[in-house]
Amino acid sequence: MTSATQPVPVISATGLFTPEQSISNEELVESFNRYVDLHNERNAEAIAAGELEALEKSSVEFIEKASGIKARYVLSKEPILDPEVMCPRLPERPNEEISVLAEIGVKAAQQALDNAGRDAKDVDAVLVACSNLQRAYPAIAVEIQDALGMEDGFGFDLNVACSSATFGLQTAADYIRSGSARSVLVVNPEICSGHLNWRDRDSHFIFGDVATAILVEDKEIAPAAHWEILGTKLKTQFSNNIRNNFGFLNRTHPDSRDDADKLFVQEGRKVFKEVVPMVAAMILEQMERLGIDSTDLRRLWLHQANANMNRMIAAKVLGHEASADESPTVLDTYANTSSAGSIIAFHKHQDDIQPGEKGLICSFGAGYSAGTVFVQKAA
Repeated sequence: MTSATQPVPVISATGLFTPEQSISNEELVESFNRYVDLHNERNAEAIAAGELEALEKSSVEFIEKASGIKARYVLSKEPILDPEVMCPRLPERPNEEISVLAEIGVKAAQQALDNAGRDAKDVDAVLVACSNLQRAYPAIAVEIQDALGMEDGFGFDLNVACSSATFGLQTAADYIRSGSARSVLVVNPEICSGHLNWRDRDSHFIFGDVATAILVEDKEIAPAAHWEILGTKLKTQFSNNIRNNFGFLNRTHPDSRDDADKLFVQEGRKVFKEVVPMVAAMILEQMERLGIDSTDLRRLWLHQANANMNRMIAAKVLGHEASADESPTVLDTYANTSSAGSIIAFHKHQDDIQPGEKGLICSFGAGYSAGTVFVQKAA
């Protein structure tokens, strides 16, 4: 009697949905500064009396120096740029209609399936891994499973903020290894614009909307052009330095600055100081465990949150300042898309990688949380 071959998880394909509308820094700054003027005019007496601080204007130079972001894609552009609204307006849909989050997730998932030459009926599970879930239940993953026409299997949602995709990747890989599934879709639909405080000078430029998908499968059924998963590592460490308090126990409509903590808030300098060394050390430790040298890494697909953070992490890992080829960015055009950022970079910057070459998909963010997925192009 011969024993069954141990299943080996690989990445078969990826998919990407990009919204049609984009907001440039110039457009965003013009809108924000009009809001500042209106606020300061309407509160002139209180400001003069010292009861309220005057708001400070933003600038394109400030945004690009702080983040490296030049534009962002969004699902609802006009209301965001309206100084009287400054948030997306996505009409609530009836329960009989597919949710917005599921809709964009399906588009990314279908592209991943098409790229792998796979039918949805061949997929055993859907994991929706993202920061900004539209509702508590039923799970968005189960809705996507239904919309794709999967006749069997299961789905569930998971949230580890910006690291959700890499946590989803390890979860999917573990399902393959255990034999619980042979084909798993990890979907990352992110409507970050709904949780961003567009009235906050220090963060109004950070996020954009997008959806990505990764098809993880048993190597035996994967297409020839796949990515071997060499190893994964997850880490969490509690911190309040990035937080969002919106939820069904404390939901609100943040039309005043008093409600700002129900949206995205962060202590940016603390995050930079604490996350960069934590992530770099985690990557280097995992490289040592896997026997991977810095010279073995052809490309780093890092979380797209801040250009300066990526530059420092890449330098610590590679031992030198990374080139645009070694550590490509999509941050300039997509902005921070939370869990989807590193997957967008991987999706758009992988075709030139040769068989046998290695790379790293890495995410990090609120929690703190971090995930590494070392991959190798199949020979």
